[in-house]
Formats: sequence, structure tokens, C-alpha cells
Amino acid sequence: MPPQVTEHLEVDKAGSLLQSCNIPRVLWIFGYGSLIWKPDFEFTSRKIGFIRGYSRRFWHGDSYHRGNQEMPGRVVTLLEDVDADTWGVAYEVRDDQVRSSLEYLNLRESLLGGYMCKTVEFVPQGMEPCGSTFALVYIATPQNPLYLGPAPADAIARQIVGCCGCSGYNLEYLLRLAQFMHSICPGVEDEHLFSIEAAALALSLPLGGGPTVGQE
Repeated sequence: MPPQVTEHLEVDKAGSLLQSCNIPRVLWIFGYGSLIWKPDFEFTSRKIGFIRGYSRRFWHGDSYHRGNQEMPGRVVTLLEDVDADTWGVAYEVRDDQVRSSLEYLNLRESLLGGYMCKTVEFVPQGMEPCGSTFALVYIATPQNPLYLGPAPADAIARQIVGCCGCSGYNLEYLLRLAQFMHSICPGVEDEHLFSIEAAALALSLPLGGGPTVGQE
């Protein structure tokens, strides 16, 4: 069982935590989008698992990593949904890793991505119902100017297929996320993600297939 986080961080408090003298010695950070395959910070361990009460949606705009100002891409955020679980990866950071990871994620997720921080209950794969721990997660809300909101799957797919940013093709982002669910979480249904994946593949294959999931 992962060690429990002793300090419960409230919404949008990661930046304040960096300024305080009470940075926890151990922290878990949950990723449900690109953090799954590209954390880019040092960590002690990682665990596959899920958080309860949220569904993953391609409702957030991205004008830097997977799009630009003229053609923003679409990336995932979380929507409160009492009946849903969202699967991803949680990273354990300890001691000096805590500050360095929070500083990095404050830039990547908050300043460039427009996400806010919240704590959630993370359940490692195979540890339910009694193996949960608190984890920090980044969520974009409708108050964010980059927030795009809902759209039909085919419309989201068309937007994704046509966008590229500093971190690569928006389509690559979608396919990496879908590959994670298909290969690491077989049997877990994610209708929103899989419907967009199918629509994007139908659009991109006649054009030569687009980027592969192995592309950096």
C-alpha cells in the first residue's frame, strides 16, 4: 500500500505550498493525460490505478503543447462524475523530488496549461477497496479561458487531427492515451476516449495515417 499523504492540498494550492515551509516529505501526483507517458520529473515509484468521482474529457484547449493560438488543440481534463472512475498513473515523489516536481508542474500544467491543483483519492490497481491514498491532480475548469467544453466526438476528432504544438501532434497525444487504456487497462471502458480515437483514425488513415504512438 502506498504511504498516505499527510497534508491534504486544497484546490489551487500547489503554488502556495512551494512558498511555505511545510512541504510534505512524500507526495503522490496523479496523471491522466500526457503525464502517463511523459512525466519529465524525478520520482521514486509509479503505480497504475484510478481516481473515483471523475470522468476524463477532451474539453480543454491547448495553444502551446498540442496546438497554437490560431489552431488550439484539445487535451483532457476531469469532470466531476460521481459514478465514474478515471485511470492513469500516480507518481511517488520524496524529499527533494517534491519541490522540484511541483516547480516543474507549476510551469507545465498551471502556467502553460491553465490547470488548477486538487487532491483526490487514488486507488492502485489491485488494491481496492482499502488501499487508497491522497494524490495531487491538475484539473482545468470552465473558468479557464482555454476551456473549450463539450462537442461531438467527430468534431473533437477533426480538431485533434488538424493540430500540432511545441510538444508534437495532437493526434499523437490522443493515440498514446488510447494505447495506454487498451494495453495497460484492458477491459476498462472509456467511451468518450475510444469514440474520439475511432473518429480520428477514420479521418487520418485516408491521409496516410498521421503520427504513430512511438513518435516523441
